[in-house]
Amino acid sequence: MEKVNVEVKKLDENAIVPEYAHETDACFDLHALEATVLAPHKSMLVKTGLAYKIPVGYEIQVRPRSGHAFKSGVTVLNTPGTIDSDYRGDLGVILINHSNNPFVIKQGARVAQGAIKPVYTADFTIVDELDDTERSDGGFGSTGDGTEIN
Repeated sequence: MEKVNVEVKKLDENAIVPEYAHETDACFDLHALEATVLAPHKSMLVKTGLAYKIPVGYEIQVRPRSGHAFKSGVTVLNTPGTIDSDYRGDLGVILINHSNNPFVIKQGARVAQGAIKPVYTADFTIVDELDDTERSDGGFGSTGDGTEIN
């Protein structure tokens, strides 16, 4: 696996610098800087107390932790969140609680995960026509009514 050097600045002494739990993990955990409670059906910004210098051509994608989503109904609201290479502020995680129960976040708790990903940009070209495909302009629900379970 290719490694990319990412500089990390602790904005608070209690911030936890991320590590990969296993050598083959795609993501690293992001930890809450402070204890808090996320009310039912509400969202909030959870700070990590860390700022990053991401190499140009890369981003950090902020993703939910599957256990929180499955067990507690808590997920990252804007998933995946994007941290651009020129951002130097606190990496915050926007969480939403879809459940009817308060979600307790302890100081240092793993609230999300981050992945370092390459960024591709596009040159956009205006054309008069696009080539036709089998799908063409079939959009939402065009491949079935959504009731099938495979």
